Amino acid sequence: MSEHEDAPTDASIRTFLAEERTFLAWIRSGLAAIAVSLAVGRLLHELLDADQAVYRTLGIGYGALGIFLFAYGAVRQRTVERHLRAGGFVPLPVWVVATLGVAGLALGVATVATLLTGI
Repeated sequence: MSEHEDAPTDASIRTFLAEERTFLAWIRSGLAAIAVSLAVGRLLHELLDADQAVYRTLGIGYGALGIFLFAYGAVRQRTVERHLRAGGFVPLPVWVVATLGVAGLALGVATVATLLTGI
């Protein structure tokens, strides 16, 4: 076996770099959710002179979403890398897509409803 047989190909390098960019997207999304949690939970009620409990609850929801994105992004990165090294692929589980979709939709609707009602 020559040393060239073990060398990574351009395609495998691109695949691993794409996987790394995807991991960074999980982290950026988590940071964005944490930033929104601070804005909604700590600042928005003061700017609107509104009930602090409602906005704090929304902020906790966005914070929980951010924590999930950090944690699952790390787990996902390790799982995908392991499968890539073995020459395989692992799709994003349906439960993750459903969880993120429902959580994002619920938080978005709750935030808009809260702003429209002026609570």
